[in-house]
Amino acid sequence: MKISRRGFGASVAAAISTPTLAAAAPRRSSKRLIKPPRLRPGDLVGLIAPGGVVDDRLIQKSVKNIEALGLRVKVGAYLGAAFGNYAGSVQQRLADLHAMFADPEVKMIWPIRGGSGCISLLSQLDYALIRRNPKILLGYSDITALHLAIYNKVGLVTFHGPVASSTLESYPREHMMAVLTDPRASYTIPMAPENVVKAHTMPHFGIRTVTAGVATGPLLGGNLSIVAALAGTPYAADFRDSLLFLEEVDEAPYRLDRWMTQLDLSTGFANAAGVIVGVCEDCAPQEGRRSLSLDQTFDQHLQPLTIPAVTGYSIGHIRHQFTVPIGVHARLDTAAQTVTLLEAAVS
Repeated sequence: MKISRRGFGASVAAAISTPTLAAAAPRRSSKRLIKPPRLRPGDLVGLIAPGGVVDDRLIQKSVKNIEALGLRVKVGAYLGAAFGNYAGSVQQRLADLHAMFADPEVKMIWPIRGGSGCISLLSQLDYALIRRNPKILLGYSDITALHLAIYNKVGLVTFHGPVASSTLESYPREHMMAVLTDPRASYTIPMAPENVVKAHTMPHFGIRTVTAGVATGPLLGGNLSIVAALAGTPYAADFRDSLLFLEEVDEAPYRLDRWMTQLDLSTGFANAAGVIVGVCEDCAPQEGRRSLSLDQTFDQHLQPLTIPAVTGYSIGHIRHQFTVPIGVHARLDTAAQTVTLLEAAVS
């Protein structure tokens, strides 16, 4: 079944590469970006939980993380609320998010964690409010839903990177602060040396080049399950001509295959400028179960491509991750194993 589905996808990709059909389907135009003001020492950070429920331990750790960076904290009014596994009702979570965007003193909004539930906020987000008050939004995992929706509706650069409760060691802290505080015209991010060491005993941390080359385009993507869930909605990632980055955690290979297939059928990996797969923790097959390996799962989607494609880059549910600015033009160099931002991510 998978072979025939891949075969169908390949035939469609071949068909749309013909001159006649390509002319009928114009490529994705460049989006005009809104860049948030840079983060400065002493700035006020809004601490919220737009997805999964949080406890006092996570709140206290997040406050310490923010203060250790020389920043101040404003806690959301409903932080600590619970509605099942969510951090309060949809209206409570929206209220905290909107309040942080509306407060002129808040310069950065930092979710404590991802979890689940952010997708429920998208249809009720006040995008006009966000457009009037551009500021840094940082986080990963379920926060992907907010990143993609805000990018689509506003054009605001947001940041796929550590959540407020992350353990900020030197690599993630260095690259996070460089991207958020220093508007450089060019900034090259190498992969984390700590992850290279881990690859000796944990192969999924290893960097693999599936297809070599150099590619440029806006960075777009995030958590694989969320990117796939948004396909076909007004908030979907239109990753044509983009550097598509994907990561996942604690999912079986067959689910990764399903989501990759969904994205390939909806937009087509061949239409991206390049594909970057991060470190997918706890996604190996369960012992004793028949399954493709993690590498085989990705390779069946990436090997047919002629665009640069890599796996094992320092993105994902891992301690040593770099911060990815959504929508910012960048260059992937598979030989150097680097991602270079080709413009500043903040103003």
